[in-house]
Amino acid sequence: MIYFAFFALAVIARISAADVDEEDGVLVLTKSNFESVIADNDFVLVEFYAPWCGHCKALAPEYSKAALKLKEEGSNIKLGKVDATVESDLAEKFQVRGYPTLKFFRNGNPSEYAGGRQSADIINWLKKKTGPPATELKGTDAASAFKEKQDVVVIGFFKDQESDGAKEFLKVASALDDIPFGITSDSEVFADNKVDSDGVVLFKKFDEGRNDFEGELKDDAIRSFIAGNRLPLVIEFTQESAQKIFGGEIKNHILLFLKKEGSEDVINGFGQAAKDFKGKILFIYLDTANEDNGRIMEFFGLKESEVPALRLITLAEDMTKFRPTEAGVDENTVRKFAQDFLDGKLKPHLMSEEIADDWDKKPVKVLVGKNFKEVAFNKDKAVFVEFYAPWCGHCKQLAPIWDELGEAYKDNDKIVIAKMDATANEVEDVKIQSFPTLKYFPAGSDKIVEYNGERTLAGFKKFLDSDGQDGASAGAAEEEDEEEEEDAEDGDQARDEL
Repeated sequence: MIYFAFFALAVIARISAADVDEEDGVLVLTKSNFESVIADNDFVLVEFYAPWCGHCKALAPEYSKAALKLKEEGSNIKLGKVDATVESDLAEKFQVRGYPTLKFFRNGNPSEYAGGRQSADIINWLKKKTGPPATELKGTDAASAFKEKQDVVVIGFFKDQESDGAKEFLKVASALDDIPFGITSDSEVFADNKVDSDGVVLFKKFDEGRNDFEGELKDDAIRSFIAGNRLPLVIEFTQESAQKIFGGEIKNHILLFLKKEGSEDVINGFGQAAKDFKGKILFIYLDTANEDNGRIMEFFGLKESEVPALRLITLAEDMTKFRPTEAGVDENTVRKFAQDFLDGKLKPHLMSEEIADDWDKKPVKVLVGKNFKEVAFNKDKAVFVEFYAPWCGHCKQLAPIWDELGEAYKDNDKIVIAKMDATANEVEDVKIQSFPTLKYFPAGSDKIVEYNGERTLAGFKKFLDSDGQDGASAGAAEEEDEEEEEDAEDGDQARDEL
């Protein structure tokens, strides 16, 4: 009987496995097979996607490439995908709120995936989560093969892998998921790599080729060393490089906008200037001939006629933009721009359109950066402002309701209904993170009240009639329309990226 029970379980397991379809190495998961796949495998990465999602479409080939590579290596790590628009119960169970959402299941327990979206990044992250933080390298052949596997690898050279320095190194290796780490105590590997004593070396297939760590072997110092050397001195912004650019520890980015073709001399000069600011500022160039970069140009208020051009941004909680005080993109101008920023000599650059002659002729007043403070902070009136983006689906849906609100209060000399294109205008004291954002500026006060109530005419009127009390803290209504979700997703990505 016991034998029969085991036999029956084996048959059931085979049937379950046969029921799982596979597309380009990725398991197709549904409500009927999800639990069995998770239970039968120690490590499973699951992507919850929507067929219409642009970011999911971009991820798909890299995700498949990672799955096939792991399969080729004989790995016990599986990659699966769930169409969250069909398998809504699974999406709800795992609290999927956006696309794509990736969850990593270790022995059935889910956690958030926090790696990049290129195949190598996915593989590195998974191997870090399922194996030792650093690969043991024995022999020069093993070390040479390890250095060849990626564009950037880090190797710790330690005679005693129980030493304090080695422990600090392994602590960093455990924390950084997107770079392969190796460790060796082999004297031949030391000699072959011209390493005399305990230390850390970053090997890369660009720029200098290698960087040797100098200083005390401490967690923070090793992290800073890797952050300052893992990326090229100059890097082109692409969908492939975006994760490395924005996921890195250097948050000051200088950007060169130009048409790449025929601009080799300008890019070389940009790179020469970059050498002076290594580890302090990341130097990035964007090919304006690539239509995908159009949204980023819009974010910086740049027009084609202004290219080539320089801009700088700090990726703190409140993103701040700067522009050079001098025209040009030559090496000296770039160097001065970067140094002026580090020396604190630059004021933030705030975009503004010109004030239209008829800006106050309609019920909804049209604000720009140049007249915002004068209107919004007028102590004699309460001002309700919609900050919108022309391409935002939610903003388009709100527009007729906002016009009705303006009509309803057009004869009220104490309340102003206004709107501002936040992609072309910025205000120092008001930070906009998503669209549309609705803010209320009460009369006789410097206070700014965020509106989070229902986006209905009745909800807005109730809010205004309560002087910004009713609707200031209620949860905002969520939109269900798929096309508009994609609009919002694209908008969030553009603002998240730069």
